[in-house]
Amino acid sequence: MTDVDATVSGARPLRDRVIALPETRELDRLAALLEAEGARTWRCPMVAILDAPDSAPVEAWVRELAAGRFDDLIFLTGEGLRRVFATAERLGIRAEAVAALGRARKITRGPKPARALKEVGLGPDIAAAVPTSRGIMDELASMELHGRRVGVQLYGQEPNQELRAFLEDKGAEVSVVAPYIYAPASDAAKIIELVAEMAAGRVDAIAFTSASQIDRLAEVAHTNGLEAALTQAWARVRVAAIGPIAAEALRRHGIEPAIQPEKAFVMKRLVSAIVETLRTPAA
Repeated sequence: MTDVDATVSGARPLRDRVIALPETRELDRLAALLEAEGARTWRCPMVAILDAPDSAPVEAWVRELAAGRFDDLIFLTGEGLRRVFATAERLGIRAEAVAALGRARKITRGPKPARALKEVGLGPDIAAAVPTSRGIMDELASMELHGRRVGVQLYGQEPNQELRAFLEDKGAEVSVVAPYIYAPASDAAKIIELVAEMAAGRVDAIAFTSASQIDRLAEVAHTNGLEAALTQAWARVRVAAIGPIAAEALRRHGIEPAIQPEKAFVMKRLVSAIVETLRTPAA
């Protein structure tokens, strides 16, 4: 098991537990949090996050932002917001973009875009109580949006037609931007090896932090005729989801997550939930 970090203390609550990590961007941080609890981590990032291949629509949207043309801004991910800032920096209009953000009403889905706003000295005006697109719609349901210009930063390349239709039905003028894409990260051979290890009962849990990770795992299993092995793996592994979006993606594939934070869907809470579920009994 070459991808498992084996130097752990035997006195910590996750000693002898093996946790698979499909995370990419914050892989080292998540692994460190689990290893501090005594776990051994199997690092197998499922997806890479790249700038959108066509930068022109992103640049046009960022110029609109910097010009103050949005009344409301909806940010679905921290990754997307940071790439908006990076685009503004490249165009030489970062200060204007941040100033325009400060004047607009900012609506966030989950803690990550809120954290990205904090990095530039701002914060959300409305934070969805449930960090999903439906949660955003619930927050805005009673608000007047007719004639308001709403910018929406999408999750990856998903068009999110439901959110867009909701805003347009309320009379808003909607402009969307997709600053990044997901691409395969680990090669298929490493994912196939992980499926085999999970099916054999040599992995205690797998912790998903995004829907794209789940889709990538299912795609590799399907392409390589491993559906039966993956079904066996799900029966033997505790499946953790960082929040409602990852949990819903799991359910679309027929998997009910066994571990999920009750609130504050961030990595520390995810680790705490894993510890509570998998805590190694005292000798």
